[in-house]
Amino acid sequence: MQTRNKEILRIALPSIVSNITVPLLGLVDTAITGHLGSAAYIGAVAIGSMLFNTIYWLFGFLRMSTSGMTSQALGRGDDTSAPLLSALRLALLIALGLMTLQLPLRWLGLWLMDPTEEIRHLTVIYFNICIWGAPAVLSLFCLNGWFIGMQNSRSPMVVAIFQNVVNILASLTFVYGLGMKIEGVALGTLVAQWSGVAVAAWMARRSSQSSQSSQSSHSSQSSPTSQSSLSSQSSPSIKSLDLLLFLRTLCLVSVMLFFTSAGSWQGETLLAVNTLLMQMFLLVSYVMDGFANAAEAMSGKYYGAGDRRALLDTVRKSFLWGALCAAAFTVVYVLGGDAFLGLLTDEPSVIRASHDYVVWAWLVPFISFSAFIWDGIYVGLTLARQMFYATALAALVFFGLYCITDGNHGLWLAFLAFLFTRGAVQTVLFYFSHHSNWVPPSFRFQKNIPHST
Repeated sequence: MQTRNKEILRIALPSIVSNITVPLLGLVDTAITGHLGSAAYIGAVAIGSMLFNTIYWLFGFLRMSTSGMTSQALGRGDDTSAPLLSALRLALLIALGLMTLQLPLRWLGLWLMDPTEEIRHLTVIYFNICIWGAPAVLSLFCLNGWFIGMQNSRSPMVVAIFQNVVNILASLTFVYGLGMKIEGVALGTLVAQWSGVAVAAWMARRSSQSSQSSQSSHSSQSSPTSQSSLSSQSSPSIKSLDLLLFLRTLCLVSVMLFFTSAGSWQGETLLAVNTLLMQMFLLVSYVMDGFANAAEAMSGKYYGAGDRRALLDTVRKSFLWGALCAAAFTVVYVLGGDAFLGLLTDEPSVIRASHDYVVWAWLVPFISFSAFIWDGIYVGLTLARQMFYATALAALVFFGLYCITDGNHGLWLAFLAFLFTRGAVQTVLFYFSHHSNWVPPSFRFQKNIPHST
């Protein structure tokens, strides 16, 4: 069983590094624009980045569905390239739609943000350039999902680091070497996106070629009974899987956007406080997502292979690592919370106000870790319907609690209830799928998994 722990860490640790590098792309752009002579450049990049992050977040199902389908195909010994090719076709179709509809999308985003005229003009320039990176970004979602499904988290880490290096060099060249301003920042981001997907595609091709022989050998030795029972009774169609994951992401986006908006309604100080405390949640999410990636890769593989014992052991070990990380974060936040906030701001009024709400950030690690781990397991098992049910119910709890509570404490209570409900509902669904005969067949995913011999 120690081997299982090593396998989890082998996948989780590079994923954590990849997650931490993601915000660096935005930080590099902000740092460069901060030296262009006007605050309007910073505002334009901030708004433009937020627009693209929101749009791309909605299509995160491309990574999740590819990962789940690929890991199960790997476990069964099937062709692992099929899920990737299917996802890439859909990604390019979506990207074509985004580029075709770029004018109404840009107008809607600017209408919602309502920036000043100068920032609006600069945002339009930034948006008009970066929109042409949509095929690269969405294709990279698919490739990263395929890598995770293949139990390989090092390749996404290498690509993420490579992208940041290219972004820094390209942006500095365009801005300081060629005298561009926001156009140079946008072009640097665009070059980094296309360079990243090119490297990822090359690495995927090499990985696919090297694994074909081993997959053929595994397939010839697989049990036909376990393969047919899993594929016929448990695996959803790729279209329904993507749709349900998309709807689940809509629920997440609605909660996160409303949380930010509700904070802004309470004034600049509380908005700043919530922004700082949310950074503490994001740090937790970067680490927990790494272990969630390990859980989805391994659970999908063992599910596809029909190895029930290994699947259940993966669930237990994943939760053990999640709990250990939650405990570590809690200790760090309780003992060093003020020091951490001091790194983010030197505004005395914000730091003083944060003392009234920092206890909510202390609760985040233990309240949220089960939701992250279950998400990974459910992605690996391609249980998108159950994920959607849990997230939709949690969103209803969030909005319901916010309506009957008051102030910023009520907002944080609703947010933590959202995180807790997601984990709790998925725990119940997993438990009944294992112990009950009356739940719908789609919930009884473990009933279809024979014991390994």
